[in-house]
Amino acid sequence: MLQNAPIRAYIPANDVKRAREFYEGVIGLTPKEEYAGGVIYTCGGAEVFLYPTRNAGTSKASQAFWQVADVAAEVKELKARGVRFEEYDFPGFKMVDSIMTAGGAKTAWFKDTEGNILAISQRL
Repeated sequence: MLQNAPIRAYIPANDVKRAREFYEGVIGLTPKEEYAGGVIYTCGGAEVFLYPTRNAGTSKASQAFWQVADVAAEVKELKARGVRFEEYDFPGFKMVDSIMTAGGAKTAWFKDTEGNILAISQRL
């Protein structure tokens, strides 16, 4: 059954070369394998497939998130690498230093070069 099968996240890219420069050069991911015009990365034991498509950046929801131990430290490091975080204005919630605390987590969102929304999150 599916509960015993590995699951792989997809991240769409209009320009795989540009996206790879972001994921490898800015975020710091290491490519595991090139496949079908894209690339596979391993993050914390899970795999992510960056693949070519004209539909990249069309979702208004987060594509994926990294679960981290210290979201503030990760935000600081990623900002130093040039990542620009989103600043959302939700009624009843306030972002502090690009981090929103709500729903039992601290979360920060950013977009990649393809317009995909990604997040880093720390459970409380």
